[in-house]
Amino acid sequence: MNKKTAAPVIAGAVFAAVVLLHFAGAFEYLENRSYDLRVRVLAPFLPPSHDIVVVLVNQDSIDWAQRERGWGWPWPRAAYAEMLEFFGAALSVTFDILFTEPSVHREEDDAAFARASEEHGAVVQGAFFSGRTGNADRWPQDLDTPVFRTHGFDDAVLKRFGLGAGGEPLTGAQFPIPALRHSAAGIGSLTGIPDSDGIIRRLRLFTYFDGRAVPGLASMPLVVAGYGNEISFNPRTNVIEWGNFSIPVGRDGSTLLRFRGDLERYHPFYAKDILESYSYLARGELPPLPLPIPEDFEGTHVFVGLFAPGLFDIFSTPIATVYPGMGVHITMLDNILQGDFIRESSVLANLLILLTAVALTVLLCLFSTRVLLTSAGTVLALVLVVAGSFAAYRWLGLWVPMITFLTGITVAFVSVILFNYATEGSQKRFIKTAFSQYLSPKVIERIIADPSQLRLGGEKSEMTAIFTDVRAFSTIAEALSDPQKLVELLNHYLTRMSDIILENQGTIDKYEGDAIIAFFGAPVHFANHASLACRSAIHMKRAETEVNREALELGLITGAVLEALVKKGILQSANDPCPMFTRLGINSGEMVVGNMGTPNKMNYTIMGNAVNLAARLEGVNKAYNTGGILISEYTRAQIGDEFVVRPLSRVRVVGINTPLRLYELLDIREDADQGLLEMAQNWERAMALYERREFNAAAALFNEALARDNADLVAKKYYARCRAHLASPPDEKAWCDGVDNLTEK
Repeated sequence: MNKKTAAPVIAGAVFAAVVLLHFAGAFEYLENRSYDLRVRVLAPFLPPSHDIVVVLVNQDSIDWAQRERGWGWPWPRAAYAEMLEFFGAALSVTFDILFTEPSVHREEDDAAFARASEEHGAVVQGAFFSGRTGNADRWPQDLDTPVFRTHGFDDAVLKRFGLGAGGEPLTGAQFPIPALRHSAAGIGSLTGIPDSDGIIRRLRLFTYFDGRAVPGLASMPLVVAGYGNEISFNPRTNVIEWGNFSIPVGRDGSTLLRFRGDLERYHPFYAKDILESYSYLARGELPPLPLPIPEDFEGTHVFVGLFAPGLFDIFSTPIATVYPGMGVHITMLDNILQGDFIRESSVLANLLILLTAVALTVLLCLFSTRVLLTSAGTVLALVLVVAGSFAAYRWLGLWVPMITFLTGITVAFVSVILFNYATEGSQKRFIKTAFSQYLSPKVIERIIADPSQLRLGGEKSEMTAIFTDVRAFSTIAEALSDPQKLVELLNHYLTRMSDIILENQGTIDKYEGDAIIAFFGAPVHFANHASLACRSAIHMKRAETEVNREALELGLITGAVLEALVKKGILQSANDPCPMFTRLGINSGEMVVGNMGTPNKMNYTIMGNAVNLAARLEGVNKAYNTGGILISEYTRAQIGDEFVVRPLSRVRVVGINTPLRLYELLDIREDADQGLLEMAQNWERAMALYERREFNAAAALFNEALARDNADLVAKKYYARCRAHLASPPDEKAWCDGVDNLTEK
């Protein structure tokens, strides 16, 4: 098949496959996550409405009330009455608190709250509608608060607003007690409907219950403030018109929200400050700064809600997995006032963009003879899709299916590569360039020589695996608050360490954060694979000093990082030249190696018990306070006298019952000084004495090693063990030659 024929075939096949996967929901999870990323990244650039004021009943307020007024929880509802008097100039006051039970402070307490509510005239109470529970299954006949008067909604459309997350009708309701619902100017729906992944991204303008369009807790404040209750639906545009407001709705009647961030963006007030200021005013005194005054709330929509641990309702949103439910309703009101809801891009536009992206990618990759242009063009297309998706959200208020577009471009790119690979031997150079960043050169050469290896499956081979990890990297990452610097630091470290592995003919399996997994002896087998792995480990530890020095000079490791490490006891001093300390575990044995995964996504990787043991040994370094490198007895048996090692205890690691001898890898023998060689020789005698329970003699030799290097934490550990065993001799039967049972991975 020539290229002119192949181009439309490849483009059409890719387009059709991606479209089918898109409508089948294959990308739904990733699309949701990518959308959430856009929300979080862009939220700080979206100013919140100044017409909304948030008042939080937080733990400090609860503690203050207990201390100053003797109020336990729940508070007497007279507290909310005082707040309402304070908020007299507000356009509306909305309570995101369900008052479904009478006050524990007697009927007069509810009456005080009701009087204040009625006197204010613009108070909104909440009601919760559900398909499962509720204290009522009908709208109370004596409740005459406003609901929306709908126009243009047929029965099918209205029913969408009355369904729960699972499609069940909302037949149950929880209303406030009669005194409070009758005194309120409006009852707003608290009901939120999460997406299939449990995340609240949308909210409904109203909930349809018992034949009534009950405004949501976000829209009712506008109703009671005088914006009217007449709404109409335009089925052609799927938009609800409400006076000057336009609210787009989806198939289920919900509206995509444009989140501004957490509630701190609204500069919230706290209930204790409101109550304290009220007390000053009640005594005829002016509240001192920084306490608020009633004029601060003039002309605003006030939301009062709980924000103490265990009291507020928790929603998962794109902003955070733990997000106060009140924040969702505030976001809805904010979007109404600012008119900047998010809409999903149209299906037709999505199909045209996808077809264009796939077609251009196929044409570029198929007809360009310049590898650099092909690669750069594809990367540019991916970048443009990502940038365009963020820009569409920010400036057009659109959610475009970014993952679908990225998949289309990527699949088109890969499809053309495979077509060229199958039809033109000259394109092997392109494959080599495209994959050089992910596989070792030896793997690439083997694939070029035998393309059939691009299939699933593996083979058993005697190899050596190496696992690395940076000590306390999570602390480093947390203290290094700049994400860009964190990425630069990781790249700086991983590049240097990976180069050493590749120089010693190793293959990088994968990166897991700061960790490197590599192996030696495949795809090309080397008899000295264990030695190559050990040599790599020694060189990596040597390079560690320079990596740390350069990272400090470049400002990639900051003073805040050093302080955090010192604070946690990881470093003794902020002047420690080696804040990034690498631990390595090495094991040799029979492993399965090959292309594993799925036909569409495979990795050249290793697996097996021998691999798992290497991973365990990396973590065991911590138990013995080593200088960074632990090897197993199986690796020790293969390296002869090429390296300086010292034996440690035999251990049972998690998941492996048979005890095995551990060895600390110290140096390459030809590079070691005489002092290190003598220490290693004495150490073997010391370990033999230790395992025979001759602790006095063993302690003396361990102490000699410690005297040679007072930073030798392994020697310090075994010396301390000997002293402890002398003070309290171990049971002879339980001693078992000093085998250590490790309980942590």
